[in-house]
Amino acid sequence: MATTLAKAADGAEAAALHAARIEHVSKSFAGPAGQQLVLDDITLDVAPGEFVTLLGASGCGKSTLLNLVAGLDEPSAGSITTDGRPALMFQEHALFPWLTAGKNIELALKLRGVAKNERRERTEELLGLVRLKGAYDKRVHELSGGMRQRVALARALAQESKLLLMDEPFAALDAITRDVLHDELTRIWSETQVSVLFVTHNVREAVRLAERVVLLSSRPGRVAREWTVGIPQPRRIEDTAVAELSVEITEELRREIRRHGQH
Repeated sequence: MATTLAKAADGAEAAALHAARIEHVSKSFAGPAGQQLVLDDITLDVAPGEFVTLLGASGCGKSTLLNLVAGLDEPSAGSITTDGRPALMFQEHALFPWLTAGKNIELALKLRGVAKNERRERTEELLGLVRLKGAYDKRVHELSGGMRQRVALARALAQESKLLLMDEPFAALDAITRDVLHDELTRIWSETQVSVLFVTHNVREAVRLAERVVLLSSRPGRVAREWTVGIPQPRRIEDTAVAELSVEITEELRREIRRHGQH
């Protein structure tokens, strides 16, 4: 009994200390040439309220790792623990086109068990948070790409998860819309103190947003290097400090790509 209580206490303590804990995680997939190792011995923690970006070349396993953290797949080795169930936001908005913006958000509230008479008010609050007040009755086809991503973000926030997983959510947007949404995401993260694990292949985006940038090596993905971003928010993507750190990270990324090409 004492051992059981100790393990329960350890689990509660871990949940308090980490929004996500990834320990020695590897992932392989079956391929024509046998098992293909995609992720190799990844160890990474995300603290409560921390904003971490995962960066790396295409195919390095960033999205695979995010799917593992989300619980959409199981690691081949190692363990992943999260403080509750994470919310996941994709590059595509994945909104239901036959529902209004408000009803898309309400669906997440319904699945969470929020009472019907409370959903409309909470949805309006979330629309206000992402600066889409008045858009409750708008259909998906009436929204711009940026507005659709704001609704998708509101729907993810409706889950009230302590960890938000974002898989290149702004990659398909034009530069100006993406820059505006960087500002909005930074503001919302500051207001809600949700933990964020954000996947991108854009170095400047990684530095613009994150408190910590984690670089994965080319396949198999391993943690190659980390940077703590000490640049005060709000940041601009064109800021000198952002540009200088981006150059440093880009050079390291190039070295990883060249190293991969030699094997």
